Amino acid sequence: MSYDDDYPEEREYDDEEGEDTVESQVWQLLLLINPGDEENALRQFTVYRAEIEDQGDEDPIRIVAQVTDWQSSFEVDADDTRTLVDAIMELVSRWSDVTIDWDGDPSDDEFHEDIDGPEIFSRAFDQLNQYGYTLWAREAEEDDVYAGWITSSRDDEHMRQLAATLGINLRLGSQVT
Repeated sequence: MSYDDDYPEEREYDDEEGEDTVESQVWQLLLLINPGDEENALRQFTVYRAEIEDQGDEDPIRIVAQVTDWQSSFEVDADDTRTLVDAIMELVSRWSDVTIDWDGDPSDDEFHEDIDGPEIFSRAFDQLNQYGYTLWAREAEEDDVYAGWITSSRDDEHMRQLAATLGINLRLGSQVT
């Protein structure tokens, strides 16, 4: 895996022999899903390490989802478009200069009658991409759940490589069906 020279902190949690460990990969993931906020990534990593001690390390991505939920990731019921919009908006609120035009009023019941999860992902993906961010959808443990996070678009290739290494089934928000 190659590293961008702009991110020397990514190597901070490599083991002594220079090999990537699951822990170092989780650290890289947290940096990616907290673009520009290493402090929050470090806070989440500290909680992640404590949870690994308590729960074991059989499913690190489940634990990542727990420690980042509604801060830098989301998991919502696939039938609940209102909560999906709220979750995406919560993640977007981290950046004051980013807005999403939903092409309607998401607080209006009629908006949710005429839209589904894939369309919400698609609209949000397109809008975020204009600001240099990418909305990702990841496979969750349950089939009837939408899960995802937002990264800087310049990190798309690194995100794909890291997801493959960690065994995360990941796709662009524009590819949700």
